[in-house]
Amino acid sequence: MHLPPEPWLTLLGADPRPWLLDSAEPATRWIALTALLDRPEDDPEVIAARRGVLADPGTQALIARLPDWETAPVRGHNRPDFAPNLLHLLADMGVRGGDDGRIEALLDALLAHQEPTGRFASFGIAHGGQTAEWGSVLCDSHAIIEALVRYGRGDDPRTAAGIARMAADLTDTAQGRAWLCVPHAVSKWRGPGRKSECCPQVSLEALRSFARLPAAQRPPDVLVAAATSLRAWRVRGEEKPYMFGHGRQFKQVKWPAFWYDAHGALDTLGRYPELWRSPDARPEDRRSLAELAACLIAYNFNPDGTVTPHSCYQGFETYSFGQKKAPSPFATARLCAVLRRFNDLSEEIRAVDVLALGSSKGGTGSPVPPRG
Repeated sequence: MHLPPEPWLTLLGADPRPWLLDSAEPATRWIALTALLDRPEDDPEVIAARRGVLADPGTQALIARLPDWETAPVRGHNRPDFAPNLLHLLADMGVRGGDDGRIEALLDALLAHQEPTGRFASFGIAHGGQTAEWGSVLCDSHAIIEALVRYGRGDDPRTAAGIARMAADLTDTAQGRAWLCVPHAVSKWRGPGRKSECCPQVSLEALRSFARLPAAQRPPDVLVAAATSLRAWRVRGEEKPYMFGHGRQFKQVKWPAFWYDAHGALDTLGRYPELWRSPDARPEDRRSLAELAACLIAYNFNPDGTVTPHSCYQGFETYSFGQKKAPSPFATARLCAVLRRFNDLSEEIRAVDVLALGSSKGGTGSPVPPRG
């Protein structure tokens, strides 16, 4: 197969695409075909790869992990057993709506618990509480909305109401237009940090959700909110959102990837090419995107263009992305798919010296270098 050269590949030590296409992981082949070679969903090789994804024992094992949304308390949104996080991992592997009845039952359960505000709720123990109860914070609702959209439930009136609420919740924060941490509807618990500050995680979740929708369904100032997310990186030396730093742990992806880090920021903001391509694109935003992409490469890619996970959640040891001993085809394909969106920023990315970048607030003043 002839693989056309592309500028982003020159940022890596070697072209990983042949290795990815020959991978034994169906999900990796599906990502490589669709996200790296732009093959359509009706391409025979894409169809075969997705069929392999659904038949793969690893995929079936992940689907079997999906919790009972009605009875299993949510223990944290930054955990891999949070149902929307598992759904997003499966979607990243190529799983779609209608592929499995267990997923459809979970989506039905997600839709069944919606507050009058339009936000979606989870069954969990709020901070300081003793018993589980239904209620919502935005890192419930936004993650749920994105999952519903990804699995084909975007036209459901309840999803539409959630999307409208998400748009209405976009507001002025101390950092600019973004999303705040809204108190739990029942316990009134609110996440840590100042009331007026944007939440980096829920802002990225909302931005990804809107990016998956037609432009007409997006708030008119969604691009302003995307720029606010970039600002968090740019002012990292003076401001640190509580629990969301920008040091090595931010630059080095933890697998499976679903929380706030360089991958999450670029995966989201790369869906808004106006940030760097439009006539109104700001030089500081282009520079910030180039810096983030350079850090993603320096802190995650090997010299041969592959990715070996440096940090993993427990419980995924049987997956290539869940171990630290060998290059992971899936992790490599995922990061390549993100990096490719910035193909036309390749020269600016190449010009970034990651060791010359300032460190985050509370750091030593110099960034911690990538692991050798």
